[in-house]
Amino acid sequence: MRLSDFELDVMQRFWREGACSAPEVHQAIAHARDVTYSTVKTVIDRLERKGALKRSRQEGRTILYEAVVSPDAVQQTMLERFVAHVFAGDRRPLLNHLLKDEQLTVEEYRYLERLLARHRSRHTSGVAEVAEVAEVESGDD
Repeated sequence: MRLSDFELDVMQRFWREGACSAPEVHQAIAHARDVTYSTVKTVIDRLERKGALKRSRQEGRTILYEAVVSPDAVQQTMLERFVAHVFAGDRRPLLNHLLKDEQLTVEEYRYLERLLARHRSRHTSGVAEVAEVAEVESGDD
């Protein structure tokens, strides 16, 4: 699912807060963006048409919406598109950029190490392959 930056801002509100009305979303977003209520409502309607939101209930005349898609599903789709367009489908330059150019904290390095260990344990056949790649890449520096 492709979402604009503004649509992502709106979805973040639903992922954090759960069911919300359009006026509540507008009030929350208006602090960061100079937008009218009708603009926010249009974005909510668009997200509903895309299947990202659904009407969950009505309280009087106020309609409450809730997220249908998870943050993980949206992140996965957007990351795949990003890698395809920016890195021509090759994840290695992205990983290299993250590790080389970004200032990772000790906690982030530990998280990455645990993530890789978990991934390796699920894909034990790929461990020898990972070691070979590491040897090849260590010669490039």
